Amino acid sequence: MSRILLVEDHDRLAQLMCKALAAAGIAVDVMDRIDTAWTAMRQLPYQAVILDRGLPDGDGLSLLQRVRGAGLHLPCLVLTARDALHDRIEGLEAGADDYLPKPFAMDELVARVRALLRRPADVRPLAPSHDDLMLRPDAGLLCCADESVTLAPAEMQIMRSAMPAAQCSQAACTASAPTGKNSGRSTGSKSCTRKFSVTPRARSSA
Repeated sequence: MSRILLVEDHDRLAQLMCKALAAAGIAVDVMDRIDTAWTAMRQLPYQAVILDRGLPDGDGLSLLQRVRGAGLHLPCLVLTARDALHDRIEGLEAGADDYLPKPFAMDELVARVRALLRRPADVRPLAPSHDDLMLRPDAGLLCCADESVTLAPAEMQIMRSAMPAAQCSQAACTASAPTGKNSGRSTGSKSCTRKFSVTPRARSSA
């Protein structure tokens, strides 16, 4: 059974949504605040999230931006009473996969969630690492042993993109390394090296 996270602070609406989704064979965990939802997403492998924008502790899009910045690419359906064009564009640009204005029919909600669940989730580690380097996107840090450097958002995105590329490069080098009788011969290929360089602006102990 698929399990999704519903972030909605309206109790009656949340109950109706859970009932409709459960009837469709979809299990639902309900959170009513951004901070508790963020904790749940980091602990459990949800297949999708339904996210209301108007939450007691802020705009739900701030949670979506945090999730996307951490490399968690689970499908997201945004719910909101704001149905203006610029509101829909804002939600999609923040990382939403779909947008459903309130009020809505439960049958349509279920159909949209099923469509999201058919999409393969691209889930990246919340703390990607390579050799002795580790990124902590939630804290904006690049860590090495007991040292850490604060990264700007753009630097964090660059490092998140560079680490998988470096891992692929290392795997290719390992696969092409000479073995056996030819191990002492030169293959003419260059050795692989990986260098990560970030100009530190602030340091803190890990």
